[in-house]
Amino acid sequence: MVSNRLSAHIGYLFNQLPLESRIEAAAKAGFTAVEHPQPFVVEARQMREVLRRHDLVFSQIAAAVGDAGKGEKGLAALPGREADFREEFKRSLGYALEIGCPLIHPMAGVPEGGPGDAATETYRRNIDFAVESTASVPVKVLIEAISHAAVPGYFMSSIEAAVAVQDIFGPGNVSLLVDTFHAAATDFDVVPWISENSYRIGHVHIADHPGRHEPGTGRFPFKDFLTALQTEGYEDAIGFEYIPTATTEAGLAFLQSWKSGQWETDSQPFLNKERGFR
Repeated sequence: MVSNRLSAHIGYLFNQLPLESRIEAAAKAGFTAVEHPQPFVVEARQMREVLRRHDLVFSQIAAAVGDAGKGEKGLAALPGREADFREEFKRSLGYALEIGCPLIHPMAGVPEGGPGDAATETYRRNIDFAVESTASVPVKVLIEAISHAAVPGYFMSSIEAAVAVQDIFGPGNVSLLVDTFHAAATDFDVVPWISENSYRIGHVHIADHPGRHEPGTGRFPFKDFLTALQTEGYEDAIGFEYIPTATTEAGLAFLQSWKSGQWETDSQPFLNKERGFR
């Protein structure tokens, strides 16, 4: 089995609905988890109850995103914003603990001076703070490489850079989030990489390339990707963070075939039904 947890990113999916209603919609569609970078509009106690009611888990949350109104995409690599980073990280960590979320992603952001020494040192200090903060709790730090195709100037923009940071702190303290769109956008061949690096991965994001839409709308080799994950015994969450081409519901035709162990655009199933998704 590749994963027993299919996670709807409800910042992208069902986003015509209020946040709490997106959770119910995800459950009805067949997802078994949800994720959102900043779900604080729903109080933690209420979120926990909604998740329980719909038999869902919250798979990952972001931290220290910054001011979205100013276009900020994270604070971890921004010199001079360390106090803001720590305050926001603590808020997200407290929320994650209350709702049983196992992963927290401190977003790096877009430093004004680019990825120079000051940004690099700031980022490492902030990740060190995040690792220390999660050392004795059931939440793990998650790092994602976000391509410049999606966020120009983003500090943590390549899987190679994410691996280098993970090696500083160890995979027991920091996991990687591997996103199919971002990997393809940086011309990174992630399929063979998985065979030697699957132990690094704690979460996966699915979006096709180009376009960043539903799987099957572009050219990403999902059959090979998912087969590689299965071969290496990956069982953590697979999240769907894509831009729907129309409504979310209209683009979910692929979901049942994935859950039953088939990739709809191939003539042969890539997983047998006994080892499919659920």
